Amino acid sequence: MLDPTPSLYRRLGGYDAIAAFVDDLLPRLTSDPQIGVYWKGKCTDSMRKHRQLVVDFLSFATGGPVDYRGLDMKTSHDGLRISESDWNVFVKHAVATLDDLGVAEPEKSDVLAVAGSFVGDIVEAPQSAGSRA
Repeated sequence: MLDPTPSLYRRLGGYDAIAAFVDDLLPRLTSDPQIGVYWKGKCTDSMRKHRQLVVDFLSFATGGPVDYRGLDMKTSHDGLRISESDWNVFVKHAVATLDDLGVAEPEKSDVLAVAGSFVGDIVEAPQSAGSRA
């Protein structure tokens, strides 16, 4: 029996809605004084490719019919030393974007739950002072 519940991808409005989310979110992230450094030095072409990967990943992660061909979250964030504080800044911007786009509460919670499911692959555990190479 088919599940009658539409995917989060469909409930959000599909590809165009996810692209609008990314197009609103990325400038917030890249201009943030704490986390913008992660995009420093990226050329326009690299940012365009990054944007497309994020759209494809989010479309895939929310149940859309998109073939995501990028790296997994662990590999793509490995070595960046993203902290819990950095993650919290990302979440703040994601919530602001969802609010500005008028995303309803159930879908907003579901988007944040999807994002939260990757926190262990993105945030690096703090190292003790003696263990840094």
